[in-house]
Amino acid sequence: MTKLSALNPFFVFEMANNHMGNEEHGSRIIREMVAISKEYPFHFGMKLQYRQLDTFIHPDYKNRYDFNYVKRFSETRLSKDAYKRLKNQIKEAGLITVCTPFDEESVDLIEDHDFDIIKIASCSITDWRLLERIVRTQKPIIASAAGASIEDIDRVVSFFEHREKDFAIMHCVAQYPTPTKDIQLNQIDLFRNRYPGVTVGYSTHEQPDEVEMIKIAIAKGAAIFEKHVGVPTESIKLNDYSATPNQVKKWLDAAVRTFELCGVPDNRPAFTAKEIKSLHELRRGVYAKKALSTGHKLSFDDLFLAIPVQDGQLTAPDLSKYTEFVLQEAVEHNGPILAKNIRAIDIRETVYNIIGRVKELITKSQVVSPNKADFEVSHHYGIDKFDEYGITMITVVNRDYCKKLIIMLPGQKHPEQYHKVKEETFHVLYGEVEMVLNGEKCVCKRGDIVVVEREMTHSFSTTTGAVIEELSSTHLVADSYYTDPKILENENRKTLLTYWLD
Repeated sequence: MTKLSALNPFFVFEMANNHMGNEEHGSRIIREMVAISKEYPFHFGMKLQYRQLDTFIHPDYKNRYDFNYVKRFSETRLSKDAYKRLKNQIKEAGLITVCTPFDEESVDLIEDHDFDIIKIASCSITDWRLLERIVRTQKPIIASAAGASIEDIDRVVSFFEHREKDFAIMHCVAQYPTPTKDIQLNQIDLFRNRYPGVTVGYSTHEQPDEVEMIKIAIAKGAAIFEKHVGVPTESIKLNDYSATPNQVKKWLDAAVRTFELCGVPDNRPAFTAKEIKSLHELRRGVYAKKALSTGHKLSFDDLFLAIPVQDGQLTAPDLSKYTEFVLQEAVEHNGPILAKNIRAIDIRETVYNIIGRVKELITKSQVVSPNKADFEVSHHYGIDKFDEYGITMITVVNRDYCKKLIIMLPGQKHPEQYHKVKEETFHVLYGEVEMVLNGEKCVCKRGDIVVVEREMTHSFSTTTGAVIEELSSTHLVADSYYTDPKILENENRKTLLTYWLD
C-alpha cells in the first residue's frame, strides 16, 4: 500500500473535468502529463473526480443548466468504464492513481477501480457521512481544508487519528483562480505546527503562470502539491486556474530550483572540502607559550592562539574542558601543537555517564526536581576520582535566597570546606549521610535537618547514596574555602551543563 510519508515530495495532476466528457481527450491529458513527469525527480500522481450524477443532482434540477455546476458536470459526463480505462492508463504509465469521491457510491467505485489514494475535496471535509464511508477503506487520504474553521480541521484530524488512518491535510483556497492577496501560505506553518507528524500539502488554484507560490510552499515544508491541468485545443479552452503542459513545466522547474536552494531537510548538509578548508584557514592555531616536555599534560596556561594555522595543527575549537591533551613529543617555545604529537583523553562520555547515574538516583529517591536542570558536577581531585570524591548539584533557584539539590552516589565523599558569607541548612531527602561539623561526626537520615553556620567547617559522605536539599542565603562562587590546598590547584574541578531529565 502507498504510504504518504514515502512520497515526499508528491505532485498531483488534477484532471477534474478537463477531459470535457471525452475519453480520448482525457487520455491525451494523461499522456502529456506522464511525459512531463519523466523529466523531474519527484513522485507523481494523476487525479480524477467521481460523482454519480443520477443521484448527485436533484431530479428537479437535472436539466437546469442555469446552475453552473449542474451544467459543467452534466456536459462532461463519462461512463464508469471510461473512467476505469483512464485510471488503468495512469497506473500503467507508472503514476500514482488518486480520486476524489463526492458521494458514498463513488467511494464504492473507487474501491472497485482500485485507486491508490482517496482525495477529499474542501467542500466535503466536514461531510461526515462521506468521511465515515471513506475511512472504511484501507486507502491513504488527502484532505483539502479550504474554508474550514480551525475547530473543524481539529475534528477531522482527530477523526482520522483515532482511526489510525494515513492522511495528509492540504492548505487550499477555494477561489478559482485565487488572487495573490488571498493565497495565505502561512497556513502551511499553522498546520505543520498544530498537527505534528501529519503530512501537510498545498493545493493550488492561482493563475497557472504563477510560480512564486510553489517556491514558498516548498520552503515552508509542504510535501504534497496539487494543480489542475489540461490540454487546450482549437475547440477546448482551459479555465483560468488550469495549467497547460508548458505552464506545468514552468511550475515544476520552479519546484526543482527551490528544492535545490532549500537543500537538506531536518539535518545538516555534507560540507564541501572547499568550505571546510576555508574555515580551517580562518581558525586560530594552538601554539606553545613555552617549551613543553614529553608527557606534559597541557593546560590553558601553556598555550596561546594565533594565525596562521599549520597543517595538522590543533585549532581553537579543539580545546574543550571535556578533553585533556598529553604531549607525546616535546614542543619548543612558540611551536605548534600538532594532532599527531598529542594523546587526547575525552571525558565527555564520563560526564554523561555520571549524569545518567545521578538521574537514576533521583528517580529512585522520588525527589521532585526541575526537568530542565542546571547541573554542577564537582570532581575535586579530578574526574577520574569522582566516584570517591565528588558530588553533583542542581541549582533550583539562586537569588537573595538559594535552593540546591545535592546528589551523592554511593561511596562518595565531599571534602572539608567552609563559607564566610552564606549560612546553609541541609535537609536529607533520601539515603543516609555522615556529616562532620567542626570535627564532630553525626549520622543523618531521611528527614533530618542540619544547620551549617558561617565559618563552620563541614564535610560529608555516604555509603547508600543520598539526596540533600540545601537551603541558604545567596550562593557566591568565591565563597567556598577548601581546607585542602590541592583542590584549589585543580582549575577544572567543576563541569557545568544543562540537562533535561525527561
